[in-house]
Amino acid sequence: MKINITAKPGTTIKNKTGGWRTFIPSTDYNKCTSCGTCAKVCPEGCIAMENIKAHKKEKPVTDYDFCKGCAVCAVECPIKAIIMNLDEK
Repeated sequence: MKINITAKPGTTIKNKTGGWRTFIPSTDYNKCTSCGTCAKVCPEGCIAMENIKAHKKEKPVTDYDFCKGCAVCAVECPIKAIIMNLDEK
């Protein structure tokens, strides 16, 4: 009997995975230089650089439905504009 334990390609967007995290990233847009490092290093690909009108630049926007709170973005941010806060559900 064959047991398939992997997800089929393209199905993970249907499976929200952020519900079990303990910490959540918060970006200080006034400190952020829009370098995009956080978006590049996010292992889940849930950070996208998007235009924020109030800041007139692309800034990182996190999709919390898929963010697992791993803190890779906060650790790799060169100016420490991302901090991890306790996720209060």
